This record gives sequence, structure tokens and C-alpha cells, in this order.
Amino acid sequence: MTDKIFQIAIDGPSGAGKSTIAKAVAARLGIDYIDTGAMYRAVGLKMKRLGIPMKEDDTLLAMLEDTDIDFSKGKVYLDGEDVSGMIRTEEISKAASDCSAFASVRRKLVQLQQKMGRAKSVIMDGRDIGIVVLKDAPYKFFLTADDEERAMRRYKELLEKGETRSFEEVLKKLRQRDLNDSTREVTPLRKAEDAEEIDSTNMSIDEVVSYICEKIV
Repeated sequence: MTDKIFQIAIDGPSGAGKSTIAKAVAARLGIDYIDTGAMYRAVGLKMKRLGIPMKEDDTLLAMLEDTDIDFSKGKVYLDGEDVSGMIRTEEISKAASDCSAFASVRRKLVQLQQKMGRAKSVIMDGRDIGIVVLKDAPYKFFLTADDEERAMRRYKELLEKGETRSFEEVLKKLRQRDLNDSTREVTPLRKAEDAEEIDSTNMSIDEVVSYICEKIV
């Protein structure tokens, strides 16, 4: 592996295993993992807490100016508070998808993400990392899987957290999020031209992690 500062971008739809894979790759390579999706979830959580309507206006802009998001030892901090668990609910997942469509939110968070990427070797996952955030990254991957497999992974994850949802409901929400993410006006979900696509439908986590790590030279 190179001694120089480098960036790894992982994009893909909801439920493709991006965060799990990115964390494992970071641990194996000894670099920092930046959970960009968690940043949008944190913004969504703050909007919910403050009762800010899900629309782009002066109230939202003012909130963003007074918002700090940081990562430390695998935890997510919103204005100094550990919100790692609070941002992983279905409600906040929906809020994250909604607020990520706002140009002001994306602009604010992309600036923070690019600053992190310039400072040290990092791996980031999201929906526009290889196209917008780390468009010059030497390593780009587009991680996907068929929608029923992704929904089943999400369904099992929710069950482990004690949240009761039917598989059909999870699948319906995932398909709706796929539609929202791929049709939004601001940087819709798509694969960067220079990204390698990995279909993880029939691959284990370790197989995907090993495949990516072997590509880092």
C-alpha cells in the first residue's frame, strides 16, 4: 500500500453495505473512515429536534451555520453530543434522504468532507462521493446488490435493534428511497465513469473487503 495520502470513494444505493464495507476496509488499511451518510442523518435529526420544516429557507440556512458535526473513535457527534445511536432509526433515515436534496445542506457538508479528504488518507461512502466530494480520488467503487437482498439486510438490521417492520414495508421504503436518490435534482445517485462496480448480492462482507483492499497499491 502506498505511503502517500490517498482517498477511497464508495458509492451505491441504500442497503448495499457501503458503511459496513468502508469501516472494515479502513480498519484493515489503517486509515480513517468518514461516514458521510451519518452527517446527513445528523442534520435530519437536528431539523426534527428543532421542529424545522423540511424545506430550504432562511431558518435552515441559519441552523446550518450553527451546526458542527465531527467523528471520533467510530462515534458521530452533533454539536458535541454523541448521536451515533439516535441517527440510525427509520424516521431519521427518511429525514436524511429528504434534507440531502437541499443544495445548502449538501454544500455545507461537502465542504467539510473535502477538507477531511485533503488532510489525511480516508475512505468515504455515500451517494456522490466519487462524482462530487472526492472526484479526484484514485480509488472509486460503486457497491450494489439487488433490491430484495438489500431490503433483507436492512430488515435483519432493524430486527436486531428491536424495531418491528414487515419485510414488505422495508422493501417498499427502500425502493422509494432508490427512486428519490436517483431522480433528485441535486447530484442524483449514479456511478462515476471511472468507478468499478461491485455487485455484492452473492458476496460475503469479507470477500468484498478483501477485493477492495487488493486494489489499493
